[in-house]
Amino acid sequence: MNFQDNTLALICGGGPAPGINNVVASVTIEARNNGWDVLGICDGFSSLATANKKVIPLTIDKVSRIHKEGGSIIRTSRFNPTKSEATMRTVVENLVDLGVTHIVTIGGDDTAYAAYKVSEFARERLGLNIHFVHVPKTIDNDLPLPEGLPTFGFETARALGAELVMNLMEDAKTMGRWFLVVTMGRSSGHLALGIGKSASATLTIIPEEFESETISLHHVIDIMSGAIIKRLALEKDHGLIVAAEGLISKVSSQELAAIDCIEKDDFGHVRYAEINFSDVLKKQLNCELKKMGIPISVQNKEIGYEVRCAPPNPFDVEYTRNLGYGAFKFLAEGGSNAVIAIQNNELNPINFEDIVDPETGKMKIRLVDTDSLQYRIARKYMISLERRDLESELLLNKMSRIANMTPQDFIEKYGYLVGLESE
Repeated sequence: MNFQDNTLALICGGGPAPGINNVVASVTIEARNNGWDVLGICDGFSSLATANKKVIPLTIDKVSRIHKEGGSIIRTSRFNPTKSEATMRTVVENLVDLGVTHIVTIGGDDTAYAAYKVSEFARERLGLNIHFVHVPKTIDNDLPLPEGLPTFGFETARALGAELVMNLMEDAKTMGRWFLVVTMGRSSGHLALGIGKSASATLTIIPEEFESETISLHHVIDIMSGAIIKRLALEKDHGLIVAAEGLISKVSSQELAAIDCIEKDDFGHVRYAEINFSDVLKKQLNCELKKMGIPISVQNKEIGYEVRCAPPNPFDVEYTRNLGYGAFKFLAEGGSNAVIAIQNNELNPINFEDIVDPETGKMKIRLVDTDSLQYRIARKYMISLERRDLESELLLNKMSRIANMTPQDFIEKYGYLVGLESE
């Protein structure tokens, strides 16, 4: 195969994730060894949307020892080039000006969608055939890869997050107190569940466990306070709850707007980007515990930024090397417009069209399957209120005394959580 005059560009979008640099390294090494020129496009698609494009020529010497470094040597951005045809035209024209023939994008669902739309625009509107392949990156693990395949960066984030949570759990045990940890993950609960399960947290709450599209914040607080009361009844004065940030997307804006500490715009609309969700949950939970006369003050912590630019663990080092190699091999063999995946020790490219949601026109989101064995096992080892707890006279009486309620009042307050309504 004649590889002369082929120029490959690497573009990274979205938030950081451990392993980006190894994708850059492995793609560059394979491409250079096959006679291709390689360019690193700095600052994602934003650099290509202006006349001041920032480009780094990549060589084997430049990338040979970056495979275990966190962050991204070509940086990244959340810029969306698909908002206007004019922007997409500028992006494509800049790629043509650079002589780019092939592109490896590194990112999550938004970056995959941008690659899909820019490729489509170049082909259908300008008659240009620029070959794209996407390497799935996100600590959220929410891209629709085949069952059992994580997005790269997730395993490192899970491992480091679990280590942080286990440290907090030891602090909770030593000091006799409770922690509430909110993790990143956007609308999915993969990271929260992965961290909570790995660390054996007392309880993990994810948005997928709620069937309805909207939930009450009071419902979430009841789950948390119920778990605390049950653990106190089991004579344990400490614990840790993990909650996924995606829970906030299920809470109605009207309910959030009624909370004093929530920032609103001039029209009274909730500023979601400004919400410190762990602080909101902590204040609401502490208020509920105080109202019941339970002498516990819960401390809050958020986990996300601490793990995004960490050095990849051995799993992600090996995984990203394989994905980078697979991305180049796919392009070199004439492939285009796909997300690269490796399944059963074979390359398994997934066409962009196959992972686009026909209803939204956006990339599909992989949520936690609450019917899966993995989730059912996780639930088995959590401490939360169960129907049998309220049907046990001994345990019900103990929990009621802790909450300063009668057993009937306790059932009236918490029974709905377990499908047991008061008579």
